[in-house]
Amino acid sequence: MTSSEASTRRIPPFVSLGSARAFVAPTVAHDYSVKKPASVAKSAGMAGVSRETSATSANVLDSIDDSSPIARELAHENKRRERLLGRELPKPEKTRIFTVSNQKGGVGKTTTTVNIAAALAAAGLNVLVIDIDPQGNASTALGIDHHADVDSIYDVLINDIPLQDVVAPCPDIAKLICAPATIHLAGAEIELVSLVAREQRLRRAIDVYCKERAKNGEERLDYIFIDCPPSLGLLTVNAFCAANEVLIPIQCEYYALEGLSQLLKNIEMIQKHLNADLVVSTILLTMYDGRTNLAAQVAAEVREHFPEQVLGAVVPRSVRISEAPSYQQTVMTYDPSSSGALSYLEAAAEIAER
Repeated sequence: MTSSEASTRRIPPFVSLGSARAFVAPTVAHDYSVKKPASVAKSAGMAGVSRETSATSANVLDSIDDSSPIARELAHENKRRERLLGRELPKPEKTRIFTVSNQKGGVGKTTTTVNIAAALAAAGLNVLVIDIDPQGNASTALGIDHHADVDSIYDVLINDIPLQDVVAPCPDIAKLICAPATIHLAGAEIELVSLVAREQRLRRAIDVYCKERAKNGEERLDYIFIDCPPSLGLLTVNAFCAANEVLIPIQCEYYALEGLSQLLKNIEMIQKHLNADLVVSTILLTMYDGRTNLAAQVAAEVREHFPEQVLGAVVPRSVRISEAPSYQQTVMTYDPSSSGALSYLEAAAEIAER
């Protein structure tokens, strides 16, 4: 197939999407680790950048010819930041519990989980991230210890340890806490098989934890995000049973679409047999490359089939997003002025205002 044929090839339409209810890279020369923001509320709040940064950007824009593609891009990002400046996000009427799931790996589940959670927490909302992926990448990104000797979500699911005994605060963001994952979770799928109410164990742990917070006079959690492994096993089923909303990150490439119908069929089964309150409320397009026709075609296909669920915000491919976990940070604290941070801030604002 020639390059011209590939660029004009039409993405095949979705096959039965089910009836799920809508609702080591080269070493960089710069040492970024020495410039950790002192105040997340200011540097990673819903403004995304400080007013000083915005003013600097405006001065740069004034000195560049508007016909330049770079200038147009800078102007567009500046306008997006201005729309976020001073915006206050509403508190939900009750705790919103999201399962972030897609059985395909590498679509941005963990990245989406930690960055949206960080954006909401930086805006003053109380957020809990539950990491049930044995790889523990969400725990790493939030700077939470998750070595084998740490009590983790494994102990909650298998050994009935209270969730409040394993949650730890994120060192960079005040209102963000995390229940970490350890390597022990790799065997949890097998161990859960013989346990009573194996699909409901995470849900019960969350319910007990929320009641304990209220009993102790602590603020109610506004959001809970559950980061799932790239599979549809018992860990993911526990997440579906515990949540009332599903957030599906979809990479803007064709392979990411192939497994979507199977994911929706599994969600439909959960709705029918285990959790009637579960809805697919949010779809986020990730790793978007505006230079390719393929990304635009995939985005159009997804928006056509899920017009109410797809967020207007689109997350681009971004080096800063990929670099942040190596410093045990989210992109919100690693580089709050980057395009990736801005996109996740916009996505968080959309979710909060829905």
